[in-house]
Amino acid sequence: MGRFFLILFLLCVTWSAGNARRPFACDPRNAAVKGLPFCKVNLPIDVRVRDLLSRLTLKEKLGLLVDNATAIPRLGIDEYEWWSEALHGVSNVGPGTRFGGQFPGATAFPQVITTAASFNTTLWEEIGRVVSDEARAMYNGGVAGLTYWSPNINIFRDPRWGRGQETPGEDPIVAGEYASRYVRGLQGNLPGDRLKVAACCKHYTAYDLDNWSGTDRFHFNAKVSRQEMVDTFEVPFRQCVTQGKVASVMCSYNQVNGIPTCADPRLLRDTIRGAWRLNGYIVSDCDSVGVFYDKQHYTATPEEAAADAIKAGLDLDCGPFLAKHSQGAVDRGLLKETDIDSALLNTLTVQMRLGMFDGDSTAKIFGNLGPKDVCTPANQELALEAARQGIVLLKNHGPSLPLSPRRHPTVAVIGPNSDVTVTMIGNYAGIACGYTTPLQGIARYTRTIHQPGCRNVKCKNSHLFGDAMGAARQADATVLVMGLDQTIEAEFVDRNGLLLPGYQQELVSKVAAASKGPVILVLMSGGPVDVSFAEHDPRIGAIVWVGYPGQAGGTAIADVLFGTHNPGGKLPMTWYKQDYLSKVPMTTMDMRSNQARGYPGRTYRFYNGPVVYPFGHGFSYSTFVHILASAPATFTVPVDGRHKNTTAVTDTVRVTHAKCAGLSIVLQVDVKNEGSKDGSHTMLVYSTPPVGHWGPHKQLVAFSKVHVPARTQLRVPIKIHVCKFLSVVDKSGIRRIPMGQHSLHIGDVKHLLSIQSNPLGVIKS
Repeated sequence: MGRFFLILFLLCVTWSAGNARRPFACDPRNAAVKGLPFCKVNLPIDVRVRDLLSRLTLKEKLGLLVDNATAIPRLGIDEYEWWSEALHGVSNVGPGTRFGGQFPGATAFPQVITTAASFNTTLWEEIGRVVSDEARAMYNGGVAGLTYWSPNINIFRDPRWGRGQETPGEDPIVAGEYASRYVRGLQGNLPGDRLKVAACCKHYTAYDLDNWSGTDRFHFNAKVSRQEMVDTFEVPFRQCVTQGKVASVMCSYNQVNGIPTCADPRLLRDTIRGAWRLNGYIVSDCDSVGVFYDKQHYTATPEEAAADAIKAGLDLDCGPFLAKHSQGAVDRGLLKETDIDSALLNTLTVQMRLGMFDGDSTAKIFGNLGPKDVCTPANQELALEAARQGIVLLKNHGPSLPLSPRRHPTVAVIGPNSDVTVTMIGNYAGIACGYTTPLQGIARYTRTIHQPGCRNVKCKNSHLFGDAMGAARQADATVLVMGLDQTIEAEFVDRNGLLLPGYQQELVSKVAAASKGPVILVLMSGGPVDVSFAEHDPRIGAIVWVGYPGQAGGTAIADVLFGTHNPGGKLPMTWYKQDYLSKVPMTTMDMRSNQARGYPGRTYRFYNGPVVYPFGHGFSYSTFVHILASAPATFTVPVDGRHKNTTAVTDTVRVTHAKCAGLSIVLQVDVKNEGSKDGSHTMLVYSTPPVGHWGPHKQLVAFSKVHVPARTQLRVPIKIHVCKFLSVVDKSGIRRIPMGQHSLHIGDVKHLLSIQSNPLGVIKS
C-alpha cells in the first residue's frame, strides 16, 4: 500500500492542465466551430442538439449509433467510446476506461450483493458519489468516459445465477431503492438537468440466466406473466427511471414472451420512454441486436433487425450492427432518417448534459479533479466501512465471536480464500488501489499459522488436509475462509448446485474436529451456499458471510472477528437448501408457488419451505429489541368517486383509482440496544396482506439503518406509502390495495392494520 501511495504522489506532482484530455467538442481554439449554435452553452440543450443534428450527413449519423462512435472532424467532434463500467468502482471491463500512467488503479468497493447487505441507503449513495469523483478525474486525464453502464438491478431470482453477485438481491423494493440511490450518487443531482456522469440501469428485463443446462442467455425466451412482470421484474427499473432519474437503460439479450427485449416497442418505447418518461437513452447489451438476428433468427435480414431495434426505441447499439446495416434499412424503406434522428436526439442530449460540448472540461465543474482524487485515504476508508457494514453474522453459538487477542494469541487461518486478493473484488471490477487479504487482516490482531488446505476453491483433492488439521491442533482458534470465486459463479457461469465446491465441506469438518479452540467459518461468495452441515455442527461455533468484500476485505473481516466492528448486515437473498433446486428449473420464471404442479415458488415473498438462512437473517454482538410506540389501527383510502364498481370477487381498490398523493401511514418504533456494544441495527418492516388475494406471503415495505449506542434507546419513524407498498398485483397485472386486515411485522412485533375505502366507493374485481 505504501509503494502505491508513493507512486500516486509522484504522479500527482506532475499533473497539470497539459496532461488533461483535449476537448471532446467545441474547442474554443477551433475557428471552424466557433459561434455555431450547438457550441453555445447559453442556449437550451434541446436547441443545441437539433442544430447539431441538422448539420450531420446520414453517413455521419450512422457512425454515432454505436458505442465506438466515430469522429466528425469537420465539426470538431472527437470519437467517443460509450462503454465504461462502474458497478462497484471504476472498472476497465469496458473499452472506454483504462488504467496506467497517472491512474494505476481506482477504489474497489465491495461487490454489490455485499453492499446491499448493509441495507444502508446513504452508504449506497455515498459510494456512487465517490465512484463518480474518480470517474470524472479519470475522464479529465483522458483515460475514461462519462457514460457508465451500471448498476445491474436485475432480481436475484435463482440462487444458481452467476451474476447474482452484481445485484442488490432478491427483493424488488430493495433493488429499486439501491438503484435510485446509487444512480443519484453517480449522476450528482446537479441543477439544470446536468450530469456528473451518466449511469445506466441494466438489464431490462427478466434477465437472470446466463448459461444453465444447455440454455444460454442468447437463446433464452423468458415466459413471464403480466402479473410477475409488474409485481417483480419491472419494479426496480421503474424506480431507477422515475426516482433515480437515470440517464440510460440497457435492454437485455433474452427474449420476453417471444420478442427480443431490444426489439420490443412495448418495453422500450411504450414503457421506459412513454410510461416512465426516461430522460436519456436506451442502449443494447453488447451485440444484442446481432444476437437476435444471428442466434435467435427473429428477423429474416439484418436490415430488418436494425429497423426493428431503432423503431422499437433503441438509441445506441453496443456493437457494430446498427452502423453496418442501418443504411441498408433506409435504402429498403424499412427505416426513415427521422427514426435515426430520434435515436441520436437522445444520445446527443445526454452528452450535452454531461458538458461534452462545452469546450475545455478542465475549466468547468469537476474540471479540477485529477489523480489526487483517486484512491484517496477517505475513499479507501469508505470501501473499508462498506465491507464492514455488509458482513453478515449467520451463526454465533456460545457465543464464539468475537475472538480476543488475549484469549486467542495464535489463530490458524485456513482455506482457499484465506489469502486472496482479486477474488475479493468479484466481477466487473477494475484494478484496486491495494489489498488487505483475510490472512493479513487477522495478522494485525494476533499471530497466525497459515495453511490453505486446498490449492483453490475447486478443492479437487485432500492432499493438503493434513497440514491444515495440524495447524488447527496448534492454534488457540481456527478461522476457515472458504467459498467461491469467479471460476464457480460469474457472467456466463451459472452454478449447478449450492454446496461448497469439491472437498471443501470435508476440509471444514475435519479441521473443525481437529481444532483445539473455537472454529469460525468465513464464507466468501456472491450467491447462497448450502452450509447446513456447518450450521448443525456444534464444533463450528460461528459462521460469517462476507460476500466479495472489496479491496479492504481482509481488514473488515478481522475487525468483525475480533469485535472492533459490531456486525449489522442482513442477507439480501434467501439461502436455500440443495434439494430446492430439483423442484425449480432455472428457466421457469414464475415467482408464485403452484402446489398442483409441485412448484414451491421463489424468494422469501412466495417460497415458505425450509431454508438454510432466510432473507433478512443476520445476528449482532448486541441484542436489539423493538417496541411499537405508535401506529394507526385503521386507515381509510380515498377513492375517486367517478370510478364505478366492477364485478365483485374480493374487496380491493385499484391504485389508479385511489388518491395516492401523500397516502402514507407512519409508525413510531423504539429500538433498544440491550447489549454492551454500540451497534448499527437494520430494521426490516414486512407486511402480509389479507388472505385470499394475489399477494406474497410477506413483503418488505420499509427498512432503516439506525445506530444505537449500548444500553440506549432510539425512536425511529417509519413511513409506508400505502399505494406503493401495501398494494398487490392481480393476475392481469393491475396493482390493487386489498381492503381488510394487513399484518405488519418488525422483528418479533406484530401489528394489525385495518384498511378500508371511503364512502365514495370500493373498486371491486
